[in-house]
Amino acid sequence: MGDAMSLPTGREPTLRVVPMPRDANQNGDIFGGWIMAQVDIAGSIPAVRLAKGRVATVAVNSFLFKQPVFVGDLVSLYAEVIRVGRTSITVNVEVYAQRRPEREEVVKVTEATLTYVAVSENRRPRVVSVQQ
Repeated sequence: MGDAMSLPTGREPTLRVVPMPRDANQNGDIFGGWIMAQVDIAGSIPAVRLAKGRVATVAVNSFLFKQPVFVGDLVSLYAEVIRVGRTSITVNVEVYAQRRPEREEVVKVTEATLTYVAVSENRRPRVVSVQQ
Protein backbone atom coordinates (compact mmCIF):
# COMPACT_ATOMS: atom_id res chain seq x y z
CA MET A 1 0.00 0.00 0.00
CA GLY A 2 2.92 2.35 -0.40
CA ASP A 3 6.28 3.20 1.10
CA ALA A 4 7.10 2.70 4.76
CA MET A 5 6.10 5.72 6.79
CA SER A 6 6.33 6.90 10.36
CA LEU A 7 4.37 9.37 12.45
CA PRO A 8 5.50 13.01 12.23
CA THR A 9 8.42 13.69 14.56
CA GLY A 10 8.92 16.69 16.75
CA ARG A 11 5.27 17.24 17.65
CA GLU A 12 2.56 15.51 19.60
CA PRO A 13 -0.72 14.48 17.99
CA THR A 14 -3.60 16.84 18.67
CA LEU A 15 -5.97 13.89 19.09
CA ARG A 16 -5.68 10.10 19.20
CA VAL A 17 -8.59 7.69 18.91
CA VAL A 18 -9.32 4.03 18.12
CA PRO A 19 -12.39 3.42 15.93
CA MET A 20 -14.77 0.73 17.11
CA PRO A 21 -17.10 -1.65 15.21
CA ARG A 22 -20.03 0.80 15.56
CA ASP A 23 -17.97 3.30 13.49
CA ALA A 24 -17.65 0.91 10.53
CA ASN A 25 -19.76 -0.20 7.59
CA GLN A 26 -20.64 -3.84 6.91
CA ASN A 27 -17.21 -4.41 5.31
CA GLY A 28 -15.22 -3.18 8.31
CA ASP A 29 -14.17 0.13 6.79
CA ILE A 30 -14.62 3.15 9.05
CA PHE A 31 -17.28 5.60 7.85
CA GLY A 32 -15.90 8.68 6.14
CA GLY A 33 -18.27 10.79 8.22
CA TRP A 34 -16.71 9.45 11.42
CA ILE A 35 -13.26 10.46 10.17
CA MET A 36 -14.59 13.88 9.17
CA ALA A 37 -15.98 14.40 12.67
CA GLN A 38 -12.62 13.51 14.25
CA VAL A 39 -10.84 15.90 11.85
CA ASP A 40 -13.25 18.69 12.81
CA ILE A 41 -12.64 18.04 16.52
CA ALA A 42 -8.85 17.97 16.06
CA GLY A 43 -8.89 21.11 13.90
CA SER A 44 -10.98 23.00 16.41
CA ILE A 45 -8.51 22.42 19.27
CA PRO A 46 -5.76 24.80 18.08
CA ALA A 47 -8.42 27.19 16.72
CA VAL A 48 -10.13 27.44 20.14
CA ARG A 49 -6.79 27.95 21.87
CA LEU A 50 -5.73 30.67 19.46
CA ALA A 51 -9.14 32.37 19.52
CA LYS A 52 -9.24 32.07 23.31
CA GLY A 53 -12.87 31.02 23.10
CA ARG A 54 -15.65 29.61 20.99
CA VAL A 55 -15.22 28.94 17.27
CA ALA A 56 -17.55 27.68 14.56
CA THR A 57 -16.57 25.59 11.56
CA VAL A 58 -17.43 27.63 8.48
CA ALA A 59 -15.67 25.79 5.67
CA VAL A 60 -14.07 22.52 4.76
CA ASN A 61 -11.64 23.90 2.22
CA SER A 62 -10.29 20.50 1.20
CA PHE A 63 -10.65 16.91 2.34
CA LEU A 64 -8.77 14.00 0.81
CA PHE A 65 -9.19 10.37 1.82
CA LYS A 66 -5.96 8.59 0.87
CA GLN A 67 -6.34 5.17 2.55
CA PRO A 68 -9.13 3.37 4.41
CA VAL A 69 -9.25 3.26 8.21
CA PHE A 70 -10.12 -0.03 9.90
CA VAL A 71 -11.58 -1.07 13.23
CA GLY A 72 -8.74 -1.22 15.76
CA ASP A 73 -6.37 1.18 13.98
CA LEU A 74 -4.76 3.75 16.27
CA VAL A 75 -5.67 7.00 14.52
CA SER A 76 -3.46 10.03 15.23
CA LEU A 77 -4.56 13.49 14.09
CA TYR A 78 -2.08 16.36 13.80
CA ALA A 79 -3.55 19.86 13.51
CA GLU A 80 -1.65 23.04 12.70
CA VAL A 81 -2.85 26.61 12.23
CA ILE A 82 -1.77 27.76 8.77
CA ARG A 83 -3.55 31.12 8.49
CA VAL A 84 -5.10 33.68 10.81
CA GLY A 85 -7.46 36.30 9.42
CA ARG A 86 -9.41 39.05 11.12
CA THR A 87 -12.09 36.66 12.45
CA SER A 88 -11.03 33.36 10.88
CA ILE A 89 -8.48 30.66 11.57
CA THR A 90 -7.50 28.09 8.94
CA VAL A 91 -6.16 24.75 10.16
CA ASN A 92 -4.49 21.90 8.32
CA VAL A 93 -5.11 18.40 9.72
CA GLU A 94 -3.13 15.28 8.80
CA VAL A 95 -4.41 11.87 9.86
CA TYR A 96 -2.29 8.73 10.27
CA ALA A 97 -3.31 5.17 11.12
CA GLN A 98 -1.06 2.72 12.93
CA ARG A 99 -2.09 -0.79 11.95
CA ARG A 100 -1.20 -4.31 13.11
CA PRO A 101 0.67 -3.90 16.40
CA GLU A 102 2.57 -7.17 15.85
CA ARG A 103 4.25 -5.67 12.75
CA GLU A 104 3.30 -2.03 12.86
CA GLU A 105 2.48 -0.21 9.65
CA VAL A 106 1.86 3.55 9.56
CA VAL A 107 -0.17 5.05 6.73
CA LYS A 108 -1.35 8.58 6.06
CA VAL A 109 -5.09 8.13 5.65
CA THR A 110 -6.52 11.63 5.36
CA GLU A 111 -5.55 15.27 5.01
CA ALA A 112 -7.85 18.23 5.26
CA THR A 113 -7.97 22.00 5.60
CA LEU A 114 -10.79 23.65 7.55
CA THR A 115 -11.67 27.23 8.39
CA TYR A 116 -13.14 28.28 11.72
CA VAL A 117 -14.53 31.66 12.74
CA ALA A 118 -14.14 33.02 16.25
CA VAL A 119 -17.59 33.74 17.65
CA SER A 120 -18.88 35.66 20.64
CA GLU A 121 -21.30 34.38 23.27
CA ASN A 122 -24.19 35.41 21.00
CA ARG A 123 -22.59 33.41 18.15
CA ARG A 124 -21.61 36.45 16.08
CA PRO A 125 -18.14 36.68 14.46
CA ARG A 126 -15.54 38.41 16.60
CA VAL A 127 -11.99 39.59 15.97
CA VAL A 128 -9.20 37.13 16.68
CA SER A 129 -6.59 38.95 18.71
CA VAL A 130 -3.23 37.25 18.40
CA GLN A 131 -0.89 38.45 21.11
CA GLN A 132 2.83 37.77 20.86
